[in-house]
Amino acid sequence: MTRLLDNLSFPMLIIMAVLLGTAPIGGEPHLIEKINMLLSGALVKPLDIFDLLMHSAPIILLVIKIILLLKNKSQKV
Repeated sequence: MTRLLDNLSFPMLIIMAVLLGTAPIGGEPHLIEKINMLLSGALVKPLDIFDLLMHSAPIILLVIKIILLLKNKSQKV
């Protein structure tokens, strides 16, 4: 897992997170729509669950990469 994250640069993850997090640009972003569905209990279709995972994956990877970076910095000190 860390090897995968090492190969992904911060700028690439940030671009992916912004693009997938705000898609589609014209209306309500799918990520917000799916989170609202999850909170209301309406997220039951497999396609909706996949859509939530797809749109949130870059954000999750970015958070994990930041946590690992901070953890490695604290171990070096």
